[in-house]
Amino acid sequence: MRRSLAPSQRQLATTPDAKRRRVSTPASIGNNTSLRTENFSTAVNTSGTMGKAMEKSAHEQFIRELLAKPFRVPLANYTPSATTKTLGCRRPLGPRPMHDPFEEGSLVLWSPEPGQSKEMVHVVVDPALSRVLRPHQREGVKFMYDCLTGVHIPESYGCIMADEMGLGKTLQTITVLWTLVRQGPVYGQSTVKKALIVTPSSLVKNWGNELKKWLGERARYIALEGGSGAAIDAEIGSFLNNRCVSILILSYETLRVHIEPLKNSKDVGLVVCDEGHRLKNADNQTYRALSELKTSRRLLLSGTPIQNDLLEYFSLVHFVNNGILGTAAEFRKKFENPILRSRDAYSTEAERERGTAKLTELVAIVNRCLIRRTNALLAQYLPVKHELIVCCRLTDIQKEAYLRFTRTYDDKSCTALAAITWLKKICNHPSLVDNHVSTSRKTEKADKVRGPGARESMKGPKIDPAESGKFLILDGLLAAIKATSDDKVVIVSNYTQTMELFEQLCRLRGYGYVRLDGSMSSKKRDLLVSQFNDPQSPDMVFLLSSKAGGCGLNIVGANRLVMFDPDWNPASDQQAMARVWRDGQQKACFVYRFISTGTIEEKIFQRQTHKTLLSSVVVDSEAEAERHFSAKDLRDLFRLDEEEFYSSTHSQIKCTRCVNNIQVRQPPEEADVSSDLSLWHHYHSSRQFNTDAALKKVWQLGVSFVFAQSSHKPKKVP
Repeated sequence: MRRSLAPSQRQLATTPDAKRRRVSTPASIGNNTSLRTENFSTAVNTSGTMGKAMEKSAHEQFIRELLAKPFRVPLANYTPSATTKTLGCRRPLGPRPMHDPFEEGSLVLWSPEPGQSKEMVHVVVDPALSRVLRPHQREGVKFMYDCLTGVHIPESYGCIMADEMGLGKTLQTITVLWTLVRQGPVYGQSTVKKALIVTPSSLVKNWGNELKKWLGERARYIALEGGSGAAIDAEIGSFLNNRCVSILILSYETLRVHIEPLKNSKDVGLVVCDEGHRLKNADNQTYRALSELKTSRRLLLSGTPIQNDLLEYFSLVHFVNNGILGTAAEFRKKFENPILRSRDAYSTEAERERGTAKLTELVAIVNRCLIRRTNALLAQYLPVKHELIVCCRLTDIQKEAYLRFTRTYDDKSCTALAAITWLKKICNHPSLVDNHVSTSRKTEKADKVRGPGARESMKGPKIDPAESGKFLILDGLLAAIKATSDDKVVIVSNYTQTMELFEQLCRLRGYGYVRLDGSMSSKKRDLLVSQFNDPQSPDMVFLLSSKAGGCGLNIVGANRLVMFDPDWNPASDQQAMARVWRDGQQKACFVYRFISTGTIEEKIFQRQTHKTLLSSVVVDSEAEAERHFSAKDLRDLFRLDEEEFYSSTHSQIKCTRCVNNIQVRQPPEEADVSSDLSLWHHYHSSRQFNTDAALKKVWQLGVSFVFAQSSHKPKKVP
């Protein structure tokens, strides 16, 4: 009988040992079933183990053969080198820009032309900065970069950034500076090795804080906040010799004293002058010291490039781009004289035509290196700002003192400047004039101004709001604000004695207050501002000296500001008034400018308006200012306009929108705070006035007239 085998048995039967066993097995054993089964099991186990061993042995042999073969490069006719080959370093990708020019939102300042050297690459603003720039700031950065690299004016590398306060000149400057010291059109080379930031001493620390804010630890800089002469020299030497430090921040005074090592350095490729209107006089030592620096790349920052006259404006342009307006004498003859004659109220038609032509020519030249945008751009980012020029009547005491002084004024015993200061102090508060004269003449002068017997009560300035028209209105305004809101108020004055009266008033009424003047260090000043801006601060009033704190402060904790007395320089007032309407402000702002009706203050304000108009027609070329004041009008300072019941300024502008002391026609819709005064709202009484409830409530205390205008129309909430 034929027996069938399982698959494992068939595999076993194929091995040589199995064949031998089958041949040698006796026939008798094959008939024994139990023995046959036992031998079969043993054979299966033995042969399985041996099979596995054979398979393992064959695998090991296969691996050894693979490893024994040397690596061969799979290329035809390849001849190997005798040296050992390694993976090596990644091959360079070739010249490429520091940042991706094709990334969404990138700001490209320069692009290579087709066919230019492969070493030329795009110049792209650091994305950390470009993503926070507003549209007008991106435009400003591009303009400054083009000026500083000679694109706008060949062989001239200067620029004036003249944006009004609050538009972000600092951020734009940091952006273009950082780009220049880090990148350039040639791959691997920066346009500028080292840069100087020259600023008022009170802003040195602020610039350092701004660099940290926007660039973090990447910005390696040295800020010279003070110290001995040897220590400052050592810091300057460290800046010049350390490749890792590319920015030096120092004050104008420090630069003037320590100019020697800086003027001899070839690595200083850019100088930034903050509050650049300080360079309006080409004859001062600071101007000369800065002019000694070898760099031709000069960036001047000023929100008010024209402050007093066109020749000062020439000095600024001449500093950044020497020669584009000729010499000072050539500029005066070609531009200044015809433009000023055309602005006079008594100019002829021919003079006005020639002045307009010269103005157009001047603007065309300057616009290649100057960029200016107005606060109108802030309308989309900030709450509305209301500006109110408040004309305040003199009290009887003030009027008597004012008239007595003007009648007895003697230019031999009192200079014109001293007389002007005296009259301005009477406008603030009559008690202030007691401290104006020397001790030897104090009694005589006090009798002349305030009458006999006044000396007994005049042992120092004392606050009595009823003696001053402006203090009466300020006292009532603060009370109305306190009673109806949680608003905070900044009060600004040019005189520290007036600020002492503010302190007395705050203590008298129980208002919490802080004071900042020239005696305070920069560190304490920053701490004071930070504490006042805290919503939890109990202080309601911030007393500010316009000379000490008019620049660089960000007092957004307050939304109301009172400019108590005007300065001859409109830039000083504008700087001070810009402290509250800035980035970070959350409330509608009210800016009050107090002017004593019919006095020297109105004439100063008219002179300010004349200077502002001059700035408007030269810098803000789109503004169409009317001709209001003649040179003769502006020289008439001392006379008190006793017959002027409302405002001599309103009478001067020859308003056609007011009839019988009532505004019968509204200003144009597009008018704003930068418009001419003739385009503001004019209020002779409180009946039509609804701009500010607090001021309306205290109108009867002595307000004679109000000019009012807003930055923009507030958005209506649906």
